[in-house]
Amino acid sequence: MEYPPCLKCDKGLMLPLSDYGRDGAAIRYKAWVCHNPPCGHTIRIDNGEISANRLQV
Repeated sequence: MEYPPCLKCDKGLMLPLSDYGRDGAAIRYKAWVCHNPPCGHTIRIDNGEISANRLQV
């Protein structure tokens, strides 16, 4: 699988993260994070809403 480039820094790749829902079902690609640490760009999907740069670790 090839990962998409980060459009914010143009140096890193966006890596997918998965999570589990309230009922324990897997949620694939719930968030994407740039693998370039100085960049810190994130994209997250919550209840159908997309937010950027608000990922809590």
